[in-house]
Amino acid sequence: MRIPIATFIAGLLFGVGLTISEMTNPAKVMAFLDIFRFWDPSLAFVMGGALITTFIGYQWVLRKDGPLFAEKFRLPTKQDVDGRLIGGAALFGIGWGMVGLCPGPAIANLSFAGNNGLIFVLSMLATMAAFKFLNREKV
Repeated sequence: MRIPIATFIAGLLFGVGLTISEMTNPAKVMAFLDIFRFWDPSLAFVMGGALITTFIGYQWVLRKDGPLFAEKFRLPTKQDVDGRLIGGAALFGIGWGMVGLCPGPAIANLSFAGNNGLIFVLSMLATMAAFKFLNREKV
């Protein structure tokens, strides 16, 4: 029972943080990305705070013998940069720039964004399913 409660609390904290920082507001995100006209640098502070918190958290957690709710840590091991990584990052950035949402904020948006958030999340899930289907032997 501890894992579902911890998962719920982590998700709730993440969603509240995204909402308070306005990362769920596509107009705010688009203003941050528009560096040549109406740039709003405030989200840089949000991202900087997230990077600092993550860096400190990793330093603290990795000193532990193991995670609280799993047998071992599962950290990424792949370190090479290939075409799939660059292509995926480019598509992610293009989508973020076009819509002003990325997956986390889009899911948090489901509670109050109406049809636009729902359309985005359904499109995202359909694209993920299509990728998995088209690359079933490669992944």
